[in-house]
Amino acid sequence: MKYALIGCGRIAVNHLKAVIANNLDFVAMCDIDSSKFDTLISKAGYGDFRHALRYSDYKVMLEEHPEIELVAIATESGKHAAIALDCINAGKNVIIEKPMAMSIAEADEIISLSREKGVKVSVCHQNRFNVAVQKTRQALELGRFGKISHGTIHVRWNRNKKYYEQAPWRGTWAEDGGCLMNQCIHGIDLLRWMMGDKPVSVYAQTRQRFHDYLEAEDIGAAVVSFADGSIGIIEGTTNVFPQNLEETLYLFGENGTVKIGGTSTNNIDVWEFADKTEEDEGLEGLKEQTSNVYGNGHALLYKDMISSIENDEEPYVDAVAGRDALELVLAIYKSQKTGLPVRLPLNEFASIDMEGEF
Repeated sequence: MKYALIGCGRIAVNHLKAVIANNLDFVAMCDIDSSKFDTLISKAGYGDFRHALRYSDYKVMLEEHPEIELVAIATESGKHAAIALDCINAGKNVIIEKPMAMSIAEADEIISLSREKGVKVSVCHQNRFNVAVQKTRQALELGRFGKISHGTIHVRWNRNKKYYEQAPWRGTWAEDGGCLMNQCIHGIDLLRWMMGDKPVSVYAQTRQRFHDYLEAEDIGAAVVSFADGSIGIIEGTTNVFPQNLEETLYLFGENGTVKIGGTSTNNIDVWEFADKTEEDEGLEGLKEQTSNVYGNGHALLYKDMISSIENDEEPYVDAVAGRDALELVLAIYKSQKTGLPVRLPLNEFASIDMEGEF
């Protein structure tokens, strides 16, 4: 399958490794900063990409290579939606880094246009493919938890000034949002997905405590009410000293308790069920080794996307899933802005609506 990458920055190395793992034909890559191409290839560590053409304008790339079937978008967040819409209009299947967009309207347009054009869209919530997450999801679908009481996600990370100075778009409302939109949206996606029912309201507070050189928040907390009466609790921050501490997901059911820990929900720290099985004995203490905080899921997300294109099926993490995670973050932002609980579904809100909040 012929493939192109738009955006060659920090996360792009995981995409390149996924290209190698899935034997894609890497036709072209695009970035407005030409110095990133060689840096990216050297970080990938292996693979011959000398044949991949280099572009500074993705529209020219798309026009010159109609044979491309799959495009991945790994630019700054604020440009995801516009680039995705151009790719979809060109008939390309698209993998979009999180968040898929910065507003509900943009996300809805991506979903609508992709259906109209008959192309597939997958959003990079790659932690859904973590072994610990998959095992927990299987237990949930088998009903082993019973009635769910509540679930929590804690993303306790560190991002210092040096990180934000690497790219001027980081921490801006138009191009990035704060820690909840950028760093914590993976955990927020997992919590919503695992809780198994529609959220009906969100009450939240966010703050900017240590990063006064940014526009957006560096700490946020929220309580989510789900339609079945269960509760979700979200805590996300980039204020942890001196380095990333954990990304931890808890699920509490009447017949089961699971704690998924590690720095990126990649370990099983607690695995307790009333209906014990032989497999259970080997799961508590499971640790999935990862080369960086992004985990190993990109290669599996790519594999699933390729299969969905070839078999005309919806991707495991489709555009609707991307919208769901985005909606929850934007509901948190709106609750902070209004000081009130926010009812869901959220029909319109954008990250840029938060300008001037801090």
